[in-house]
Amino acid sequence: MGVIKIRGLEVTAKHGVFAEEKVNPQLFVFDADLTTDFYNAAKYDDLNLTANYAQACEVITETTTKNTFNLIETLAYTCAYALLDAFDISVAEVTVYKPQAPVNCKFKTLGVTAKAERERVLLSLGSSLGDRAGYLNSAIKKLGEIRGVKVKKISSFLETEPVGGAAENKFINCAAEIETYLTPLQLLWEIHRIESECGRERKMRWGDRTLDIDIIFFGSRVMATQELVIPHPQYRKRAFVLASLNEIAPDFVCPLCREKISDLQFV
Repeated sequence: MGVIKIRGLEVTAKHGVFAEEKVNPQLFVFDADLTTDFYNAAKYDDLNLTANYAQACEVITETTTKNTFNLIETLAYTCAYALLDAFDISVAEVTVYKPQAPVNCKFKTLGVTAKAERERVLLSLGSSLGDRAGYLNSAIKKLGEIRGVKVKKISSFLETEPVGGAAENKFINCAAEIETYLTPLQLLWEIHRIESECGRERKMRWGDRTLDIDIIFFGSRVMATQELVIPHPQYRKRAFVLASLNEIAPDFVCPLCREKISDLQFV
């Protein structure tokens, strides 16, 4: 892997909390690091095999001048996302400096840094109410419509018996592999939105539902918060999850047990 570096890119634009900042342009200065594999570009001396830094500067400039934000935090993330949309890069890190910030003290410059990274994410989807296959297909479509999410693979649909003791109907389940530069919690919020749009009501744990989407793996991340645990703590206890994941990502390595999905056993 390599890093393409942009330093000191100057753009005049209108961003800030105060009304005059939205009227009077001021200077913003950008540093950007674009992480990508440019081995072949270097080997064959071919610009088409790497991220063009001139075009990257244009992306930052256009994003900055065609929008108006209150916060440079928003500007930094928006530029990072625009770079990931525009180029085949794995990480975009953008720093925005605001040297003319209206602050009542002496300073050289003020700024923020935003970092966005593509991750390989594995999801499990299920439905036990209504048009079960229809809900899964709708969810897959909605996932692909989220900015920063690309649906890469979908497993076969499996009809399975309910687990947990509360649901009464059979489920249709599948797994999906997506690529995203959203954070785990951002993705979780989008998943909850999709579940709600598909009629999900959270009345009973393990109960029947129109749609259930679980994040099983999020790259090599291991996390445990009140909102989200990754890897999913129950995935090895669900044979249909392992079967579906093995169909689309047999070589994926669990960051906890360090085994490939194809080698994992149902417990």
